[in-house]
Amino acid sequence: MAALARWCIRRSAVVIVLWLGLFAGVAAAAAVAGSAYSNDYDIPGTGSSTASRLLEQRFPDRAGDTDTIVWHTADRAGTVRSADVERRMTAALRRVAELPGVVSVTGPYGTDDTSRVSADQHTAYATVVFREPAADLGKDEVNRVLDTARSAAAPGLEIEMGGVGAGLTETAGPAHLSEAIGVAVAAVVLFLAFGSLAATLLPIATALIGVGTAYAAIGLLGHAMTVADFAPMLGMLIGLGVGIDYALFIVTRHRRGLRQGLPVAEAAQRAVTTSGRAVIFAGATVCLALLGMLVLRLSFLNGVAVAAALTVALTVAASITLLPALLGLLGMRALSRRERRRLAEHGPRPATVPGLATRWASFVERYPKVLGAVAVAVMLTLALPTLSLRLGTSDQGNNPETSTTRQAYDLLAEGFGPGFNGPLTLIGSIGGAEDRIAFTRLTTTLRTTEGVASVSAADLGGGGDTGVITVVPTTAPQSPDTSRLVERLRAEVLPKAEEGTSLRVYVGGLTAGYDDFAAVIVSKLPLFVGVVVALGCVLLLLAFRSIGIPVKAAVMNVAAVASSFGVVVAVFQWGWGSEPLGLGRAGPIEPFLPVIMVSVLFGLSMDYQVFLVSRMYEEWQHTRDNRLAVRVGLAETSRVINSAALIMIAVFSAFVLSGDRTIAMFGIGLAAAVALDAFVLRTLLVPALMHLLGGANWWLPGWLERTLPRISIEAPDPERSPLPVPGPRAPEADTARTPVP
Repeated sequence: MAALARWCIRRSAVVIVLWLGLFAGVAAAAAVAGSAYSNDYDIPGTGSSTASRLLEQRFPDRAGDTDTIVWHTADRAGTVRSADVERRMTAALRRVAELPGVVSVTGPYGTDDTSRVSADQHTAYATVVFREPAADLGKDEVNRVLDTARSAAAPGLEIEMGGVGAGLTETAGPAHLSEAIGVAVAAVVLFLAFGSLAATLLPIATALIGVGTAYAAIGLLGHAMTVADFAPMLGMLIGLGVGIDYALFIVTRHRRGLRQGLPVAEAAQRAVTTSGRAVIFAGATVCLALLGMLVLRLSFLNGVAVAAALTVALTVAASITLLPALLGLLGMRALSRRERRRLAEHGPRPATVPGLATRWASFVERYPKVLGAVAVAVMLTLALPTLSLRLGTSDQGNNPETSTTRQAYDLLAEGFGPGFNGPLTLIGSIGGAEDRIAFTRLTTTLRTTEGVASVSAADLGGGGDTGVITVVPTTAPQSPDTSRLVERLRAEVLPKAEEGTSLRVYVGGLTAGYDDFAAVIVSKLPLFVGVVVALGCVLLLLAFRSIGIPVKAAVMNVAAVASSFGVVVAVFQWGWGSEPLGLGRAGPIEPFLPVIMVSVLFGLSMDYQVFLVSRMYEEWQHTRDNRLAVRVGLAETSRVINSAALIMIAVFSAFVLSGDRTIAMFGIGLAAAVALDAFVLRTLLVPALMHLLGGANWWLPGWLERTLPRISIEAPDPERSPLPVPGPRAPEADTARTPVP
């Protein structure tokens, strides 16, 4: 590390040019190649996956993306069958059909089909088929369709549009507004902490270069593997948070060296060789936690894991190479003018711990039981909503109530029933005449099945070996009752229809696909959490040579995850404040959210554990006084941990403005987790428990002490050499009064 830091400082211009060249090159390549993201949650081998595959192969005209134009008349305006409404809408639909990119428009007028008009005749809809898949449509192209349809609007006649294409027209604001706001708030926090504009810009510049390079690289990654469409935004969310924080730790150590009178180059080198090593350890922990998603063996999540880990890796690389180069160029301006003037007039001074941090550390030392109990009560209270967690995938019914897709969704639900927005598709694999008879009879059984609103006639097209039945539930796609209907069909209704034949019927559709995806995720979640926890514990065991530290870290991480999920459930599933925040109607939690949040939160929580406990461990090595070690470690690290947490909270919270419900879930969940981790767990519960456990914090069995390799998170501070670490010791009840000389 020392050699790398010296090289970067001495050749700062070269390092900066190399990073800028890398950023420009990757960005240019990504612009030329274009994006290739995916929003396909399909998991091969599930019933819904088989149904989707058969539908695509045998009924390609029914497997593509279509949008829906919905119109509704008020009572005073008559029905959708009135002459004026029919004339206006027929002309508008004709103009829509003539637009570039539109293949066909099928409406309720001019045919005997009455299924496109509601029973009260106040709501009707038309189906728009586009030339390309929704993911390839341009926003302008869809806007033209919506504007043309709305040109027929009149007093008492409301026209809205739903579907994947219509969703492209809805954005929350200018591109990357959330990132800009998050960075701006982070800059304010950094300026308050440093008092120097130049020092404030260093962590932000470093993080932006690292994250910008990663953002472009993720676009290229999508051509090599399946990468979810939200992966770039998620990578930016994580990368900005950890990137600014990692740079903050190094700049803080560098500024301390300058105040102690060290030359700029030496201060920067020491900062990288001490805090830089902790940054590498913390970044490696985050990457390992993210790559733990690979054990799930789900292609949809593999790309997310690699993309997020790539972002963290590049931010770490920028922190230990680009940042020291910038520190070398900045010189003494890393200190504020007041600090430089004080240094020139009074000379170097030993580092001092802020009075508030010292008083807080002493306060925790005096009342560990009471404060620990308060912290536990807070975490348990916030974790309670997690018990009602329901996994599922949001749809346009969860969009903000002012959006056209939400209004179209609500109009269809009101006019045709709540299940109309998420029909189930039953696909039958037919082997012969007997199977065709059984499949046709199935429609009669379905009409008498509890939870079914309507059933279409059996379509025996597809070459005669495949049939389709559309089932409209009585309940909404996200309703638990609809999920129970899917289970009932699979467990009771379909096996009876298949009995004695070679017929095989698969249930597909929105709810079935989401339920299958959630079931697979939940079944693999224990393995995933076990792997992530085990990896984190092994790393901490090697770093701190203690049984208690890794165990406490694992418990704290689980507590942070549970409590943050409680906040997510309260906001998004229970709907506490979701509409005022512009996050739409309450609904289930995305199935992949637990996996991704667990990996991210375990990594981020481990960061704070490393920075807090490493200072305690250093003091323990010097004094063998547990109380002193905990008090000093908390006092000296709490300010930087709290500053880092405020930055992460600002960055994560700003992503609520992204306009994407999934990203907003990540933003609120991660912001809540970081706030609880920094202000409740690491600065309250962890030190309280360490005071209560005494010397047992640092106990390690003798056989394990002799077996484990030795690694160091931070290089020893040159200002102070730690005492030799003696052999394994038995747990101590309290070593506060007996420091080792």
